[in-house]
Amino acid sequence: MPADRPVVKEHSLRHRFNLRIRHAVGLTQDPPPMCNDPELAYFPVTSVARLVHGDLATMIVGGLGSLFLQMLHPYAMAGVAQHSRYRDDAMGRLLQTANFIGHTTYGTKTTAYLDIERVRAVHEAVQGVADDGTPYSANDPHLLLWVHVCEALMFVDAYRAYGTVPLSASSLDQYAFDMAQLGRDLGIPNPPTTYAGLREALESFRPECRLTSDGIEARDFLRHGYVQTPVQRWAMDRFVASSFRLMPSWARELLDVEERSPFDVTLGEPVTRLLCTTTRFFVPPAEVEGFEQD
Repeated sequence: MPADRPVVKEHSLRHRFNLRIRHAVGLTQDPPPMCNDPELAYFPVTSVARLVHGDLATMIVGGLGSLFLQMLHPYAMAGVAQHSRYRDDAMGRLLQTANFIGHTTYGTKTTAYLDIERVRAVHEAVQGVADDGTPYSANDPHLLLWVHVCEALMFVDAYRAYGTVPLSASSLDQYAFDMAQLGRDLGIPNPPTTYAGLREALESFRPECRLTSDGIEARDFLRHGYVQTPVQRWAMDRFVASSFRLMPSWARELLDVEERSPFDVTLGEPVTRLLCTTTRFFVPPAEVEGFEQD
């Protein structure tokens, strides 16, 4: 019937943009199936993590923030520089990370533990000597804690800033508690179990942080190196600027990104919110059954 045609066109257009947005950030595969059986799921089926990690828009902002923060630890950065092919296969690396987050957040215990063991096995080979002569290992619990804290804080803070559901203090603590289980399974003895604990842990790493030459190269690549079209570059610039705003001032200073344009000061937040809203229209967030705010 003629009346149905605009709906078909709209759905087709929405699907095409869904694929374009997902492919632009490395998501070239369908999302993993969601396990909603409380007995089988790795994370609680009503967990805050499922809400936070299911919003692609805020995960882009938080993921960028996490990567920028991680490169400030010289030993974590040395592992990436010496063992990663991020310059040659940035999208493949993003897809691996996305799959790991998807399997642990929405998958079964079996799927999650398989992915966790795979990551731990990969980490076994990631060891060497940093620029100051210090040996490092990716399975070092101290470095694992750094990566864990960067990811958890940036993911949840990005959702707090740009997500659709306000998170209470107890929801923030529940997120940290659920993520702590993942941290323990990856090899961290005592990961923070509260939001305040995550922030305290981040501050405790401050004396160890500095931007090495490898970090400068990674920073510049992440900001400008892998986006393809002018539209993608414009959107990435806005998401990057928003990720910097999530960080403590000392981290921005170390990254040498303290200077902000008048555009970012006055219009950065509204533009990012519009980008997030647009992204959600084409890539709807995952539905979390039974999630209730405390």
